[in-house]
Amino acid sequence: MQENKEILALFHLIDDPDQEVFDSVSSRIVSYGRGIIPNLESLWENTISNEVQERIELLIHKLHYHDLTEDFNHWKNSSYQDLLTASLLVAKFQFPDLITTPVLQEVEKLRRNIWLELNSYLTPLEQVHVVTSILYNYYGLKGTEVAYQHPEEFLINKLIETKRGNSITNGILYLLLSELLDIPVKAINIPRQFVLAYIKPYYEENPEKLSPLQRIEFFIDPTSGQVFSHKDVESYFKRISVPPVNSYFKPLTHNRIIQTALEEFSKCFDDERNAYKQKELLELAKLLCD
Repeated sequence: MQENKEILALFHLIDDPDQEVFDSVSSRIVSYGRGIIPNLESLWENTISNEVQERIELLIHKLHYHDLTEDFNHWKNSSYQDLLTASLLVAKFQFPDLITTPVLQEVEKLRRNIWLELNSYLTPLEQVHVVTSILYNYYGLKGTEVAYQHPEEFLINKLIETKRGNSITNGILYLLLSELLDIPVKAINIPRQFVLAYIKPYYEENPEKLSPLQRIEFFIDPTSGQVFSHKDVESYFKRISVPPVNSYFKPLTHNRIIQTALEEFSKCFDDERNAYKQKELLELAKLLCD
């Protein structure tokens, strides 16, 4: 963006010690949109003050965050809320200049490898075994416990890069591959866990009479791909002393899955220095509320 007198004047005020002045300057700079980012980057390179550099970095972040908010709004209001698109938007919070092509190519490669092993004669358990075998054995995906000191494990681009993610990120990858292959695997709302479930095809005459739990064939732990039975899940609910009500077994919408990912990701930024990131991620999650 070509610098005019106003931009130059605003840049001169970035180091103003008065917070109110800086807030006003910040709002005006952000109103220019992402086109002003190269100017800010140039200013950063020619600044020796660490404090001013931090302020410039914050301004660049605010500009990216403004665009990200618009992208999430567009995704929320789209007719088809694609899970991969939204996962990449979550990643762009940390990596605003993320090149998405390598992720898309890797997902397509995985989809094709799984598709080649599937056929219409496989049972539900055999279908899931194919997906799990390709993902965790052939591809080498590793699962970790949810740890808020490792924010990269919440991001699909880092999952593809390192083949290491937590149950949420692994689960999202498992879900979107299942959807691409028409395998009826969904995320469900079991407390304190991110769990997947294979939903039975509706062969019954009155499938609406089945409870959400009765519609589930079996459960899948996305950390490892391990399959769990109804009995295993019953034992889990007894262990945590929570009654297994129907709402825990209803498939989650894409909206709710991404909300969960944003809410959990926000917990990685609970220190004073990064408190603004936690606030922004929770705002994005709130934006997706139905």
